Amino acid sequence: MNNKAYLAPNEVAELLMVSPVTVRQWAQKGMLDAMLTAGGHRRFTIEEVERFAKERGLTLFRPENEALRVLIVDDNEQFVSTLKEVLNSIDDEIAVATAKDGFSAGSKIHSFNPDVILLDVRMPGVDGIEVCRFIKETPATRSIRVIGMTGFPGNGVVESVVEAGAEKCLAKPFGANELAEALNLSVEMA
Repeated sequence: MNNKAYLAPNEVAELLMVSPVTVRQWAQKGMLDAMLTAGGHRRFTIEEVERFAKERGLTLFRPENEALRVLIVDDNEQFVSTLKEVLNSIDDEIAVATAKDGFSAGSKIHSFNPDVILLDVRMPGVDGIEVCRFIKETPATRSIRVIGMTGFPGNGVVESVVEAGAEKCLAKPFGANELAEALNLSVEMA
């Protein structure tokens, strides 16, 4: 075997919060690809389990020790730098990746596999509303949480990004407490 992680049906069941019998049935029906060991036992790659979950809008159960993965999509480098610092102050275990526009966000979504996307609504090229709509209409990405961000919350901007599928839209500038609340995290004050 190569360096890919292989999971037993019980481990997959725990991640998807279903019974092992359900996992075996999905594999039998060809819905969830599995390999067979020499002994005839099914094993699944984590990538296959993630694909299966995303296509069906399922959220994988995250063990307590696994870091939250946040993708920041914003063309303002100074704001992105500040936002990374704020995320680090909330929880230094948060894994952060960045993209400067909607096009590079698409690439990062597939390579970084974020849990949450902090998405600027106004960007050059494809705007955040279109990016959000695409994420939520695509089966492989629709389970990713999207939180919009805008420096111009008037003229229906907030409503438009929420209609496109974002959970909410934060008005820039926002503080650590507001961001932590949007991410469902608690702020650890030193």
